[in-house]
Amino acid sequence: MTRIANSKATLAALLLALLGPSNQAEGQDQAPPNIVVFLADDLGWGDLACYGNPVMKTPNLDRFASQGVRFTQCYAACGVCSPSRSAILTGRTPYRNGVFRWISEGHEVHLRTSEVTSAELLKGRGYQTCHVGKWHLNGLFNSPEQPQPDAHGFDHWLATQNNADPSHKDPTNFVRNGDPVGPMEGFSAPLVVGEAIDWLRDARDGDAPFYLQVWTHEPHLPIESDPRFMAPYEEYTDQPGVLQHHGNVSQLDHAFGLLMEELDRQGLSDSTLVLFTSDNGPEGTGEGDPDDPGSQRDRTRGSTGGLRGRKRDDFEGGIRVPGIARWPGRIEPGTVSDVPVIGSDIFATVCEVADVPLPDDRTIDGASMVPAFSGEPIERSVPMYWRTHISSPDSRVAMREGDWKVVGNVDLTEFLLFNLADDPEETTDLSDRHPDRSREMAERLVRLNASVLGDGPDWWKKEASR
Repeated sequence: MTRIANSKATLAALLLALLGPSNQAEGQDQAPPNIVVFLADDLGWGDLACYGNPVMKTPNLDRFASQGVRFTQCYAACGVCSPSRSAILTGRTPYRNGVFRWISEGHEVHLRTSEVTSAELLKGRGYQTCHVGKWHLNGLFNSPEQPQPDAHGFDHWLATQNNADPSHKDPTNFVRNGDPVGPMEGFSAPLVVGEAIDWLRDARDGDAPFYLQVWTHEPHLPIESDPRFMAPYEEYTDQPGVLQHHGNVSQLDHAFGLLMEELDRQGLSDSTLVLFTSDNGPEGTGEGDPDDPGSQRDRTRGSTGGLRGRKRDDFEGGIRVPGIARWPGRIEPGTVSDVPVIGSDIFATVCEVADVPLPDDRTIDGASMVPAFSGEPIERSVPMYWRTHISSPDSRVAMREGDWKVVGNVDLTEFLLFNLADDPEETTDLSDRHPDRSREMAERLVRLNASVLGDGPDWWKKEASR
């Protein structure tokens, strides 16, 4: 018996010696990746060339899409900005996490420290964390009366409360780690990415993985574009609003390219998962302001790609957005995925790839999108759900299950039913043709809506009648 045990020990030692290098290499492959979440502001589903826009010049994002997976059915978690951002960080639908509306300066709504963010969880895993760009998750920005980015897990931050002021050109309202920066020279997206690059080069510990959040202002108003990015659109010289908007999207694309070049320069691209998306659909009508050419309102020229509705709607044009992910060795280049994903999925995705367990003391609405990276379906415990507090009364709440989507009015007494596989433009209400499905989905939406509203703080009740 002893000889057998000794023989087994000897054999085990021999196998370890033979397999050690291989096991070590496997362990290196399983090291947690770096993670970048790049968020555009008011970028429509049809605003990029790789999403079919015949005019827009977005070579860096087009190249990025060819290197990873492009989602055809990617959604923001809300039709406006602050709620979408809260869902990205918490994995929880906005009314549930409390950030139910866009947050005006001085407003009481804020992302509470009782919410658990991806940055906090990743810090516990040994990640270094950085946020640069628009924050828009509190009304009392840079005030001790409400939590700031560092209270939500960010080691380093450069941010504005909402928009760049006075515009994207030479902004004056950035704050770095609690200290006002003062006037800056340049344009917002390149300045924000420049801060990210400086952090990657000089501030982070190169031995630790990193989580980098880059949230640009472009192409949200007040738009101001560098002339060199308007130059490719000279055919619109007599339409200054188009020049400004399209140049602004190219300005965003340029900044994104600078960050990707820096990852390449530092040899980080192969070990970094990069996620790109937008916080909601495009502002305005898409036609600009014919009564005031060249004004800020004339610069709202974003495209929904033909989808119904725009920003603030829970129709597709308000919530369906670009979504692209690159993860060398894990995502096949050139993949196109039709699997529906949503902004709240980013939280669960980040947790999975970093090997961090999801919180088990609260509802997590999002699900990991890792299966969708290769076109596989996502199993969801909570259906996709949207509630936009300032949307039009007939599209206040929506829910999607499979190819079916139900849209409810403000008091959930009237419902529209669409099959998005056959009718992504939501032109035809099918509730009369499929009464059973319409009734069942409406009932589930009512129950889910009540659950969400009952879970978070009741800040929303003060504005429920709007």
